[in-house]
Amino acid sequence: MPDRPEIVCICGSTRFVEEMRAANRDLTFAGVIVVAPGEADELITDKQKSTLDALHLRKIDLADRVLVVNPGGYIGESTNREIDYARATGKPVSFTDPAPAAT
Repeated sequence: MPDRPEIVCICGSTRFVEEMRAANRDLTFAGVIVVAPGEADELITDKQKSTLDALHLRKIDLADRVLVVNPGGYIGESTNREIDYARATGKPVSFTDPAPAAT
């Protein structure tokens, strides 16, 4: 029996903020500690995006596993980078939706 709840880092495109919030809520009520992407109500600068991207990798470091919120199978460039990072550091990665078939 672990001495703490599981920690899950949510990853995904900012276009899916509502879906990520729903995943956060569901995991939290299931007794999971959730680490989620930072949110901004306005456009951010390139420097701020770079800072948030680096910070999110550190959040992945804290997690036991990663959950990718990818409605319709969509995975953007930043999320792909986070998936690659998580896998390179040995973190299990799961997805809310199957990825679309390669053509």
